[in-house]
Amino acid sequence: MTITKEQVLQALGNVEEPDLKKDLVTLNMIQDIHIDGNNVSFSVILTTPACPLKAMIENACRNAVLHFVSKEAVININMTSRVTSQKNTGVPGVKNIIAVASGKGGVGKSTVAANLALGLAKSGAKVGMIDADIYGPSVPIMFGLEGARPMASQIDGKTRIEPIEKYGIKLLSIGFFTDPNQPVPWRGPMVSTAVKQLFNDADWGELDYLVIDLPPGTGDIHITVTQSFPVTGAVIVTTPQNVALADAKKGIGMFMMPAINVPILGVVENMSYFTPAELPDNKYYIFGKGGGQKLAAQLNVPFLGEIPLIKSISDSGDAGRPTVLEEDGPMTAAFVKMAERVAQQVAISNAKAMSAENIVNN
Repeated sequence: MTITKEQVLQALGNVEEPDLKKDLVTLNMIQDIHIDGNNVSFSVILTTPACPLKAMIENACRNAVLHFVSKEAVININMTSRVTSQKNTGVPGVKNIIAVASGKGGVGKSTVAANLALGLAKSGAKVGMIDADIYGPSVPIMFGLEGARPMASQIDGKTRIEPIEKYGIKLLSIGFFTDPNQPVPWRGPMVSTAVKQLFNDADWGELDYLVIDLPPGTGDIHITVTQSFPVTGAVIVTTPQNVALADAKKGIGMFMMPAINVPILGVVENMSYFTPAELPDNKYYIFGKGGGQKLAAQLNVPFLGEIPLIKSISDSGDAGRPTVLEEDGPMTAAFVKMAERVAQQVAISNAKAMSAENIVNN
């Protein structure tokens, strides 16, 4: 029996992308089909290199060809990716802008943002990060870049800031331009102008994701970013206790306001429980239990995961090397899984936006 390209496509038409709820062929995710006797090879183009369902989709494709085409087929699948983007982000070359926010300070938002950016990069994505917390920039410390100053270059007759590259991602922070020992007593308009410059005056190149570490609360910077640039979605960081959850709920409400209308990618619960290094199987719920999950369920938004309270996380940030970079670190898997879920929600959000746009245009 001769295997044909049409048979392979028909078989793969039975494999559904679990998040997008359509088959891979309809989604144009199957490419480069080659057949040589019983040898069948093709590429599956995922929506992100951080896809948490990669192994499941690959296995489903293999089983579909064996079941619907030939049990004798020798199958070689190239799992690759092309990160989606729902619209022009307003920053040339940047496909998706992800805002990381919290209703209040002290919940570990910057730690989550840094490890999210590095977790996405670890999967193979091109990632940048803007530290938009003007009054308390953390990137210089967390990435070991205190005293660093970005270079400037001339592009098409315009001066462009060159983001500093470290650990495989591009970084900009207001902390690179100010004295770390001096406060930044800026009024609203000055703050808004400074934040816009981090987006508009930088040479970001080609990025799959630009992660924005917003300041706590719901102020000028949030409005400036969300109204000046089409943000793909927001990640909300909270801790389990009620006072943090109440403020996180307000933060989510701000993004859902009609004038802002930024999709919520999900809730991350930081400091979920304490686990001592000498007793890694023990969990102590110091600040309460399950608050982030309940908030996500209440507001019908995704829950992106729990991050334990472990001393190594703060130690690694203070040392300028975020914990997700540790190959065998106890928290690496938790942050990588969180990054995969965020990438998954970005792809789902983009697909919904494109579908809605098609309906309007038709």
